[in-house]
Parts: sequence; C-alpha cells; structure tokens
Amino acid sequence: MAALITDEFRLFNADNFIKSVTDPDNAYYIFVGLPNPVGPEYGRSLDWNTDPLSPIDNFSYIRGCYDWMLYGRRITPGNIRRVIRRVEWTKGTRYEQYRDDYSVYNVSPNTGSTRLYDANYYVINSDFRVYECLSNGSSGDNPKGNGSEDEPTFVDSEPSAAGSSGDGYIWKYLFTVSPADVVKFDSTEYITVPSDWLTSNSPQIVAIRESGDSPVNDAQLKEIYIDKRGAGYSGGVGQELNIIGDGTGARAVIDVNSGQISKAIVSKGGKGYTWGLVDLGTINTSASEAAKLDVIIPPSLGHGYDIYVELGTDRVLVYARFDDSNEDFPIDTQFAQIGILRNPTISESETIFTDNTFTAADSLKLEPGSVSGPIEVGDIIEQQTDVGIARGYAVSFNEETLVLKYIQDRSLYYNPVTYDNTDYVGISTNGNKFPFVSNTNAITAPGFQASIDTTFTGSTTVVGNRTVELGVEFTDGVARSEINKPSGEILFLDNRPLVPRNPRQKEDVKIILEF
Repeated sequence: MAALITDEFRLFNADNFIKSVTDPDNAYYIFVGLPNPVGPEYGRSLDWNTDPLSPIDNFSYIRGCYDWMLYGRRITPGNIRRVIRRVEWTKGTRYEQYRDDYSVYNVSPNTGSTRLYDANYYVINSDFRVYECLSNGSSGDNPKGNGSEDEPTFVDSEPSAAGSSGDGYIWKYLFTVSPADVVKFDSTEYITVPSDWLTSNSPQIVAIRESGDSPVNDAQLKEIYIDKRGAGYSGGVGQELNIIGDGTGARAVIDVNSGQISKAIVSKGGKGYTWGLVDLGTINTSASEAAKLDVIIPPSLGHGYDIYVELGTDRVLVYARFDDSNEDFPIDTQFAQIGILRNPTISESETIFTDNTFTAADSLKLEPGSVSGPIEVGDIIEQQTDVGIARGYAVSFNEETLVLKYIQDRSLYYNPVTYDNTDYVGISTNGNKFPFVSNTNAITAPGFQASIDTTFTGSTTVVGNRTVELGVEFTDGVARSEINKPSGEILFLDNRPLVPRNPRQKEDVKIILEF
C-alpha cells in the first residue's frame, strides 16, 4: 500500500515550528557543549577533529548531552527565518520554468527534479532580488528552453521579460532580501524569505501579494505551455479563446501559422482554477493532428500571493551569536556540540527558564591567593567531600574573577579502561557522582590547586576598580547550573570539530532545519 508525506505537510511543520518558537509562552535556545571531545571517554573519539562522531538519537546519549551542555542563547523572533535554496542568476544558464506537475513521471527538463521545490525555477540577482521563472522559452519542440541572457532587475508587480535579447524568459519579481537579513543570515547555500509575508504592511510586499490575489484582480493564470503544436488548425494570429475548466474568466490569445499553433498567451487570468483547458473548438474544424496546450496553474490564489507555498519554505534557519558580552560565554572555553533546547526549567523549579542566556555549567568562586599552577579546559578537577570525591571537567577559568566552571558526566565514573559500564575495582567509591560543595578542602588537578572562597555570595565581584557581573548567583562560593539538567527537550544536535574561543572571537551559529 503506497503512502506519501506531502510537501504541504512539510510546510505545515515548518510553519508550526516558527509559531512555536515565537510564542512567548515557549523558550527555545541554541546551546553549545562538549568542551573535551577528543579522547576514548564516553561519547568522544580520538580522531574527533577529523571525523566527529555522529549524534545518537536515543535516551542514553541525549541525557549525556545535558551533562556536556555549557551555555545557551534564546532564539528570538528576529533570529528565525524561512529559507530556500540559493540559486544565483548566471548569464547563459538554463533555468526551469514554474510548473505545477513535476513528478517522478514528469521530471524537470534541466535539473531532473521530481518535485517543483528541487527545481531551479527561481533566482536571486546581484542586488539580492528574487525572481520566479514563469517561462524559459521552452516548448514541446524545445523542452529545455534557452539560456538566460538578461539579468532580471525590475521590481514591477507584473511578470515581464528582463531585457531585449529575446531569450524567451518571463520573470515574476517576488521580493528583495533585506540588508539586515543579508548581514545576519548570509549563507552560500540559502536565501532568507521575509518573515511576515502574509501580514506585512510593506508597500512592496503588499503590491506583490495583492497582484497575486486572483479573487480580487481576476488575474490567476499567467502562462500556457505549447507541448504539441498540432496540425490543420484554422484562423490566423490574435484569436482570443476561452480557458475552460473549474475556474472562470480566463482567456487566451492563440496564433496559428500554417495550421500549427505557434503562440499561446494568457490575455485574462481569471480565477478559481485548479485545472484548465484552452477551448480550441472554434478553430479545430479540420485538424489532422491534435494540439496539446498545458495551462500552468499557479500555487495558492496566484503567483506572489503566498510565497511560502510558492517557493517551498520547508527549511528554517535559526541564528545565535556567542560572544563575550556577558559571563555566560567565557572567552577561554571551547565546544564541539551545538543543539536546540526547548523549554528548559529554572534550576530547582518547574518554571520555564526564559532569560536571554543561560549557564548550564556549574561554577566555583576560588579564594584569592589560593590558586597555584595552571589549569586547562578538559582537566579533571577533584575535591574531597564528606560523602566521597567530587570530580568534574574544567571548562573555563577566569584568572581575574577567579571563577572556575566545570561539568560532570558519566565518563568520570565509568570503567577507567573501557569507558563504559564494565565492572572495575574501586567502583563502590569511584562510581558515584558527588557534587562539589562549599568547604575548605582543596580543588585539585594535575599541577593545579586552589580553595573555594566559602565567604563569597552574590553575582558580582570587584576586579581592580570595576564591578564585574559573573552571570550566575553564588552561595558560599558555589553556583549551580541555571537550568535543571535534564529538562526541556533537545530537538537538534550537531557534532562539530572542536571550536576553541579567544578574547576577540564571536561565534555566529546558524542552524538549518529541514522539515
């Protein structure tokens, strides 16, 4: 029994995702994690930087990702866009024309695509204007059409040729990518689409949208494709005939030359068509070979009315910038995993966390004058507590504020040879996870030692003559993750070669989600 997930379903899912992200009752974050991916430990590999491990979609691995999680930034409505493939206009290239019937049985002539949205039927020009190809000069005699010679540059609402070369192309201007979107979302592979097409009051968008509103302007149909010219048809040039079908009001002008149909253009677009036929009855009095004219049906109400459907926006781009604007993103950390987290909760609460950024690592405020020796990201730190030895991986150490951030994951407690849950000598004492606590026992790592400042409480400290925000709230020198781990849902994961940070570095993270 054959089944199909339709393109409409994919568009529906993309639209629902955007609505969910922009709903003020939800909080979506892009997060970074896994600061020490190189090694034999759980979830890591020795050749990570040349061949990162693929994320695993099971409960065990996802829980591990919470342990590795470091920092997150909220996805705001201004940082999410629908996107389409980037197809640049290049002189001499053959582009597909828009058709509503590409399929496995009728692939697009130039790209061999089995669906419209994979065909190159639109372009972006050198001024970031996007155009749809309604005709490429093709016909049954020339199915691939012509090379495009004239770059489209106009912004009129009606379809038009781009120049005087006679290349046969008819373009429909749709929109211009805004300068702000070019700067923020620039990509070699994708084009951003306006975020509010159906509701925008922008005069340019309104003009294009209303020109495609066929119930209002009676101008739905735009193109007729001559598949077969036929033979033996009567009449000459300029014969206006009805386009019949399930819509109303459309008409076509037909030219007949030596009994063959040489030209067919829409003279009135009509409305309400999902299929149409050019009524050739009045000129088919003695045709010896039947003509075949394909009436091209636009999406929605007409070309330009709903560009999300017209261009197939089943991909969504989300963006976040990680920089040193606050202490949630230390300059000396590193990461190898990026993800999207939905609705984490506030630490020790069931309330959804909604701040713009969060710190998922735990933190220790060290006592001034107690620090001896260097410490690197990935070093194992330890502390003797009343119940056992606490262990963690260092992820950042600020020598000015004396804040040491760390994470704890299962690889610290698994078998130290096999790095899995194989039994080992010492498991009774070394297999338990214990938190670091506020006491006078030293924090140690190879070549490093320090003490917790058990008198420090608050979220700011003084460095020289300035007050510095620490990003988290300390109690007696200890601060926990700002979110409950695990909480919320991890919706996306991407493992990358290790990204180290430095004082001047900004990470622009762009994630493309395909539905």
